[in-house]
Amino acid sequence: MKKLEEIRDTAGEYVKEAGRYFFDADRIHHISEKSRRDFVTEVDTTVQEYLKKRLAKLLPQAQFMGEEQDNSHIGFDGLYWILDPVDGTTNLIHGFRHSAVSLALASGPEVILGIVYDPYTSELFSAIRGGGAFLNGNPIRIGKEKTLSGSLVLVGTAPAHRELSDTVFRRIRRIYDCCLDIRRAGCASLDLCFIAAGRADAYYEEILQPWDYAAGILIAAEAGAAVTAVDGTPMPLQHGSSIAAAGPDLLQELRSVLTRE
Repeated sequence: MKKLEEIRDTAGEYVKEAGRYFFDADRIHHISEKSRRDFVTEVDTTVQEYLKKRLAKLLPQAQFMGEEQDNSHIGFDGLYWILDPVDGTTNLIHGFRHSAVSLALASGPEVILGIVYDPYTSELFSAIRGGGAFLNGNPIRIGKEKTLSGSLVLVGTAPAHRELSDTVFRRIRRIYDCCLDIRRAGCASLDLCFIAAGRADAYYEEILQPWDYAAGILIAAEAGAAVTAVDGTPMPLQHGSSIAAAGPDLLQELRSVLTRE
């Protein structure tokens, strides 16, 4: 296999090239509904096919998991890509310029490479397991806040799962009562990267899929964060999960607030 650094650099260029589709108005407004409050645009499908073809040439032995396809054939004991072609599709549709391409490479149960690209700011976050986290090639680290009382906390609201709204908003209210303030921006991969870059201190969301968080959890971890499901178990790659992310000390307090009856 090629060196991970070479794979990261080449895949990063592919991801940046794919980002141009985020500015294609015709593709943005070609919309279909996968389920209630869960949409797919022609940008999603175009970016996925564009990257799928290029990644197959870059690393022929790797399988490909993408949000906009049936992934039931994926085996989780070898190498496989995990792609969210547009994380933040609702934002994209509404012109709320906060969406990203999220790409991870996993080996068995572990993510070994992560790339998240924001086409609107030209910010490319990346990490290789054991090699630190970077923003446009410069090292990044989490912030120094260790208590919720001084923390800016990012949250998600699980809009496609309104049956969980009571639980979600009860937990968000608990966080809000303990922290400095909260933010809800609608792009999980960038939320994790903002933790990695010290722009926010903690993050909670009740339901995400592996393509939402695979790249981001590695980037956050390599920047010094701890990332688990709300119950403290490791983040899975075979199915979806809740998520709690923060510096190790702060995560304990966050999880305690989230799980308090």
